[in-house]
Amino acid sequence: MSNKRFSELEQLEILIEQLGNRADVQVLERISYRGQEFPVYCIILGSKQPDVPVLGLFGGVHGLEKIGSEVIFAYLQTITQLLDWDDEFNARLQKSRLVFVPIVNPVGVYRGTRSNGNDVDLMRNAPIEGQGNTKLYSGQRISPLLPWYRGDTSAMEAEAQALCQIVRQQLFNAPISIALDLHSGFGLRDRLWFPYASCKKPFAAITETFALKKLFDRCYPYHIYKIEPMSLEYVINGDLWDYLYDEFRQQNVNERLFIPLTLEMGSWLWLRKNPLHLFHRHGLFHPVLPHRQRRVMRRHFILLDFLHRSLLYPKPWAHLDLAQRDVYHQAALRLWYD
Repeated sequence: MSNKRFSELEQLEILIEQLGNRADVQVLERISYRGQEFPVYCIILGSKQPDVPVLGLFGGVHGLEKIGSEVIFAYLQTITQLLDWDDEFNARLQKSRLVFVPIVNPVGVYRGTRSNGNDVDLMRNAPIEGQGNTKLYSGQRISPLLPWYRGDTSAMEAEAQALCQIVRQQLFNAPISIALDLHSGFGLRDRLWFPYASCKKPFAAITETFALKKLFDRCYPYHIYKIEPMSLEYVINGDLWDYLYDEFRQQNVNERLFIPLTLEMGSWLWLRKNPLHLFHRHGLFHPVLPHRQRRVMRRHFILLDFLHRSLLYPKPWAHLDLAQRDVYHQAALRLWYD
């Protein structure tokens, strides 16, 4: 490494050391950049059995949006403490698996750029074309000097391939799984998005997603999230989660359920509270003030805990009878696609 500190990677490696042999730690890829190598770490906790539910948490896809990585760090820090004394949490892990890739794009986080070291936006890099949107932010092939550059979608970037590979290995093969990808930078509200980002058609798990939303609303009626398909806000090219979900659906997996979610933390709220953030390198995407960082890092713990427990007890939302499915399906269409 150069003299420039990479504090996020240092923080992650400290957490890995604290977890010790309680975690399975893998290096999914080593990314070369200007004579240095940056590891893409994956941390796996819980049961190694193939038939347990899996929750995957992913952050740092866009290097500027490093708050997503920091939320995962905070959650991992809590877990390292719970493992020491919380029998209930340890019992949960005997029946489930947690998969973490906190820094998908280490060079982007290191440089403080949205793109990776090849100037490619990883979340525009999949070989999937958006329908009905040609705006620049949808993903462009004009030049790597402009933002949202898609790169070569026929041979995806190493970081994108590493993300796809661990999702295939750990989440596709589970009977039920949820992926949560943490981002920031859109609007005044925290949004919880589900596919599709590339088109406005309902995706196959819309019924279960609506039932999960209904359960979350019931348990936490004052929660902060707007839950919706991403295409209600905008349509993009090359979304990795659309690509992975379509690949999952192409397999004969009717007995399995996979729901990819994106948490888009509304960083415009931080700007409204302190417009001086505009003059900070990370101000559009990251809470600059320490007390605001701490607030963001703790406000999503309810969601993470709920998703874990919902996978362990899926009957109220994932195992619906035919009558319930029809009611929920029609309600979801009215809410999101009418």
